[in-house]
Order: sequence, then structure tokens, then C-alpha cells
Amino acid sequence: MTFLLSMPAWLQKLYDDFKLNFIDKDRYNYIFKGLGITLEVTFFAVLLGIALGMVIAIIRTTHDKNISDMSMGPAKVIIKILNLIAKLYLTVIRGTPVVVQLMISYFIIFASSNNKVMIAVLAFGINSGAYVAEIIRSGIMSIDNGQFEAGRSLGFNYVQTMILIIMPQAFKNILPALANEFIVLIKETSVSGYVGLQELTKGGDIIRSQTYSAFMPLIAVALIYLVIVIFFSKLITLLERRLRNNER
Repeated sequence: MTFLLSMPAWLQKLYDDFKLNFIDKDRYNYIFKGLGITLEVTFFAVLLGIALGMVIAIIRTTHDKNISDMSMGPAKVIIKILNLIAKLYLTVIRGTPVVVQLMISYFIIFASSNNKVMIAVLAFGINSGAYVAEIIRSGIMSIDNGQFEAGRSLGFNYVQTMILIIMPQAFKNILPALANEFIVLIKETSVSGYVGLQELTKGGDIIRSQTYSAFMPLIAVALIYLVIVIFFSKLITLLERRLRNNER
């Protein structure tokens, strides 16, 4: 108590601000709960994005690499239709803001659902899938055609060659880019408050609305995002170093 009384005025104000925004009425729980939801949405959206992106990337690369050598028939028609759908998906998703996609998902497509976390996962996962698809496609296209021929010489069909030979090499090349997509997605989830989902940014906004003090909650939210990004950026750096060492 003596220490508090002897505090400089600016430090006393800072302490009072901190106490008002986080200690009083256990308001720090808004931040912790929001952080948990942010990480949950990001994790499952990344899984969905990778799965969807892989399918789109395989369709696109199959079309680009094989369509000219395929004879006219049902298989060629199917590949062309699937490639057209994939290109339409990429154009629409990459050409519209993620917050608009989120609001369309919540207010139109899933208007009858109250599961905001699921809606956010689907919206961000579908959005991420478009960018992951191009990352994976670039990884597959970077693999020399000789690797496809090597797979055929071993008796593998196209699907087996893609799964057993091409994809492992492609993923090794694109892992850092996929990790960066994960970091971008963490920050993109900050717009979830538009549909009332109480993620990290919304948690800070709730505190601000109760205390009428913007500095502490917003700075706290910014610092948490910064720590998360620095942590995962460090992991990406270690991953890239490990991959380089394995190539020697």
C-alpha cells in the first residue's frame, strides 16, 4: 500500500487503468475466452483449408499437366468441368473480402444455425482453401516431370504417383508458405466479431464498451496477436532451417 501511495501519477493511472479493465469483475476472462476461440477457429479452419486446397490443387495440376495428352472421352470432360469449377471457386473467393464471405455465411447460408464457431471455421476454411490451393499447386508444378515418369516406371498409376512421390516432395517445398498462411489466418479471425463471435478482438472490445477505456484492452489484444505471430514465425524459421539441413 505504501508503494502504491508513492507511485508517480502516471504509473498510478496506468495501474488504475489495468485494474479497471482486467481485474475488476474478472474482465480478463473476456481476453482468455476470446483467445481460446481464436485458436480453435484458426486450427480447424487451417485443417479445412489444407484439405480443400489439396483437392483444388490436384484438380488444377491434373488439368494443366495432362489435358493436352488426353483423348476425348468422359475422363477429359470431367477434368475440364472440375477445373472450371475450381477456377470459379478461386476467382470468387480470392476476389471478395473475407469479412463479406463470413457475413454471407452467417446471415444468409447458415442463417438458421446458432453455432457461430462452426460458421466461422467454414467461412475461414473455405477462404483459406483458395490460397492454400495455389500454394500447393505451385509446389506440385515445381516438381520435375521426370518424377512422374519415375513413378510410372515403378508401375504406379497417376494417383499413386501423385500421393507417394509428388505430394511428399511438394509439401517439403511449401511447408513454410503453409505456415505463413496459418499466421495470416490467425489475424484474419479478428473480423469474427462482425457476426457476434466472441474471439480475441471482440473480447477486448467488450471490455472497452464496459469501461469506456480503449487503451488497455486494445493494446492487450495487439500484444497477444504480436506474441502469437512472433512465436509461430520463430517456428517457421526453425522449420526452414531443418529443411535446409536435410537437403545437404
